[in-house]
Amino acid sequence: MIEKRFNLIKLPQVMQMTTLSRATVYRLIAKGEFPEQIKLSERASAWIEDEVLEWLRIRANTRTLNANQQKFIPNFCQPKYR
Repeated sequence: MIEKRFNLIKLPQVMQMTTLSRATVYRLIAKGEFPEQIKLSERASAWIEDEVLEWLRIRANTRTLNANQQKFIPNFCQPKYR
């Protein structure tokens, strides 16, 4: 069995990558909306970099999907450029 190696990143790197504050990172974790950290010792935690990057990719894809969806605008609301 081949084990995949992964990079661990600390909270300051997570905050820099996501532009989220410390409080927001932990709030999203509590809501199950952000990857959980790995407890390395009593006072040390880290995140798997690929999981944080995947979270960012999902957010970007969601934005792209929402931007591509056309909203229905009734004819009487459409501007007339004649």
